[in-house]
Amino acid sequence: MDKEDLIKKWLNDELTPVEKQTFEQGEDFALHQTIIDSAKQFKASNFSKPETFKDLQFAYQSEKSKTKQLDWFKPLLRIASVVVIALGIYFTFFNNNLIVEQTLVSQQTTIELPDHSKVTLNADSEIKYSKADWSDKRLLNLDGEAYFKVAKGNTFDVVTSQGVVTVVGTEFNVKQRNDYFEVQCFEGIVKVTSGDISKTLLAGDTYRLLNNKFSQDKITGLSPQWMQNISTFKAIPFKAVIAEMERRYDIKIIVKHLDGERLFTGGFMHNDIEKALFSITQPMDLSYKTNASKEVIIYGNKK
Repeated sequence: MDKEDLIKKWLNDELTPVEKQTFEQGEDFALHQTIIDSAKQFKASNFSKPETFKDLQFAYQSEKSKTKQLDWFKPLLRIASVVVIALGIYFTFFNNNLIVEQTLVSQQTTIELPDHSKVTLNADSEIKYSKADWSDKRLLNLDGEAYFKVAKGNTFDVVTSQGVVTVVGTEFNVKQRNDYFEVQCFEGIVKVTSGDISKTLLAGDTYRLLNNKFSQDKITGLSPQWMQNISTFKAIPFKAVIAEMERRYDIKIIVKHLDGERLFTGGFMHNDIEKALFSITQPMDLSYKTNASKEVIIYGNKK
């Protein structure tokens, strides 16, 4: 068996015990192991295209032949070849066509997935999924908030740090921000699992986990309010309302003499910051002031 086949089998963990022993005793085994260890430290770019294995092998052999001709330059060339091959092997074997889509603060966007399902990302949110595996496994990771219109097909999973949402074909909204996890079902049936709590939602149902406390509620709209440029809240800690406004308007809000855990019910518009600030402060008998550096100070009542 030639060296290229041995390397391929080693990367795929397919070597027999005898082949593995022979391979590990080879003079280049330490270099190959370093390549794999280094590859795990790299982060894939959204738009990078990995080289083929033969291209990488050619580059490797070229570098190796140069080291024989220039012994005094050997350490530098070995380091360079490790970096080049590590990047290529990482992209080929670890990246697996990972797609990352994200929004900035004060931005939202709609993305079409490979099966024509659509995801609308709210401000400061991110999804990740494997394009290569999508036809066999419709699964994505979400950090932030997104509204999904899922095309019918295999099971569709949305994985967050606080729970997993499973559907077949439906419309739903998932919000995951720090200690706040909420799923709203607008059409079809949604299964939500978070820790020991598992619920099946029908259209109009809401699943909420706030500071590890579970509650259910009802909704009447046909889509989430934030898609109509309105953020709404029902008995939510005021600090979460402030965080949402900071994401929406790209501002810094400082709170003085106010308990951030105080519950707020209401909402604010996304197209007028003055009206938005009035909407969240007036119901709670608070005051505020703004300055030129995109900073807002909200004042509570001193005790």
